Amino acid sequence: MTQKGTLFLLPNTLGNHSDTSDILQHIIPEQVQQRTTGLRYLIAENAKTARAHLKLVANRHPLQTTLQEIRISELNINTPANALDALLEPLLNGEDAGLISEAGVPAVADPGAALVRLAHQRGITVRPLVGPSSLLLAVMGSGLNGQSFAFHGYLPTDAAQRAKRIKELEERSRKEKQTQLFIETPYRNAAFLEALLQHCNPSTSVCIATDLTLDTESLQTRTAAEWKKHIASAGQPDFHKKPTVFLFLAA
Repeated sequence: MTQKGTLFLLPNTLGNHSDTSDILQHIIPEQVQQRTTGLRYLIAENAKTARAHLKLVANRHPLQTTLQEIRISELNINTPANALDALLEPLLNGEDAGLISEAGVPAVADPGAALVRLAHQRGITVRPLVGPSSLLLAVMGSGLNGQSFAFHGYLPTDAAQRAKRIKELEERSRKEKQTQLFIETPYRNAAFLEALLQHCNPSTSVCIATDLTLDTESLQTRTAAEWKKHIASAGQPDFHKKPTVFLFLAA
């Protein structure tokens, strides 16, 4: 009976740095880079991004096979559920594979979660490797409750539904002393922050974490009332079209 391969969950950087010469050195552990060099099959959200990541790795650690010989299959929000088994077929035949996200760690706010679940069902060993998670970095740096927190992904785009959801989660935060986390499509960051400040209690602490680990990183926590005053005098945070994590904790 053929021994099954291992599915390695490969972390990616959280964005582009001005200096790419040592971008991996301070963000992706050496052991993870070395593991990546030995894989001949990758499952990626975007094949072009995955190849760019492999080129960065190859600058520090030679790939054990040529970039052209590495097979990359795509898994994204458009991938149908019935296509997942085919992505795992090489692992069932004994080949190791790497699952890599567009940014950060795979399977967290990422379509790779369904593949990881199926891998467990098929008896395939899953090995998550250490790397940057914007969500955990934001919790760490926010000063909000790191003992209890919940990630909700995207809130509704409909204004009324979004307002209702914010109020519901603020009440939950207050009762459970739980930090609430969200992300938004980067070009809608300003509208999302406006909704948070409009519907949250003035004493609720709100953190805005933008471009974490990048040269343009910004991480600030203020009460909703303080944010309103700050924006009135200094303008919106510099987060337009930049990946941002929003957090709040009700007093």
